[in-house]
Amino acid sequence: MGKPYLVKIGLMGMIDRYDAPDYRSYARDEQVICRTPRGLEAGRILCELETGSDLAEPDQKGQLLRSTSPADQLILQRLQRHRDRAFEACNALLKQQQVDAVLVDVEHLFDGESIFFYFLGDVPEQVHAITAQLSEAYEQKVQFRKFTETLSKGCGPGCGTTASKCGANGCANCGLSGGCGS
Repeated sequence: MGKPYLVKIGLMGMIDRYDAPDYRSYARDEQVICRTPRGLEAGRILCELETGSDLAEPDQKGQLLRSTSPADQLILQRLQRHRDRAFEACNALLKQQQVDAVLVDVEHLFDGESIFFYFLGDVPEQVHAITAQLSEAYEQKVQFRKFTETLSKGCGPGCGTTASKCGANGCANCGLSGGCGS
């Protein structure tokens, strides 16, 4: 358990409760990284929940890991470029294969593990093959798994402590600035 916050997550702006286990205070509209049921995702703080409110009960959706760092911002920019390319590629394949489906948007999770394609209305069966093909292609291009694992778990035992050579400027072991996800 930790300090409870309402956080808006993902492309569709899902709002849920996330706990900050470090009890750190986060400001409204601060961009953060959360562990959600879907994986690691970027979100925005809406508000801190008061202890004793119905929403502050321990039914959180995940964990609020940290504020975004400059390195996180670079990852988010790179994911945006891949998202745009995946959108264009999916539309091109839909047109090429004459599939009657309307692609609304594409969402890449922060951890690079998942890419979601959002369609309007009923989706024909052919779309599943197209999105599977695109997911595989863009997973190979993004290749963030090892890096984001380090971002979320740290560099190993003692990450975030002076024993692991983590300091005010970051961690000498895993190269992260502003802490190691500890």
